[in-house]
Amino acid sequence: MATAKLTRLELQIMEVLWTQGPCAVREVLDRFPEDNRPAYTTIQTMLYRLEIKKVVRRTRKIGNAHIFEAAVTRASAQHRLIDDFLGLFGGRAQPVMAHLIQTGKLTLEDVREAERLLQELEDKGKR
Repeated sequence: MATAKLTRLELQIMEVLWTQGPCAVREVLDRFPEDNRPAYTTIQTMLYRLEIKKVVRRTRKIGNAHIFEAAVTRASAQHRLIDDFLGLFGGRAQPVMAHLIQTGKLTLEDVREAERLLQELEDKGKR
């Protein structure tokens, strides 16, 4: 199943769940910086929307608080985001790679890791 498209706020909420594990609405809210913290009801609404999108699920209820956990992995959400982003460039990674190189955001270590992954793919294709 493809991961649903997530907004910036939804990704921030998911990051809390991926990092902290199952949380109540208040616990998610408390992980936001005080100077830019959304309202409690905003986080609650977003968690309900994420549940509809099937990227979070309620695991239990403690008192009046529902506990939510991530139902998708960080990797699957990242893959969806990257695929959507590359779609803006016709699916081509070259313009993105060129930008990363020109801005110094692509390190030699990143290149070596990419070479290693490409080699793994090539080796799998030979089998």
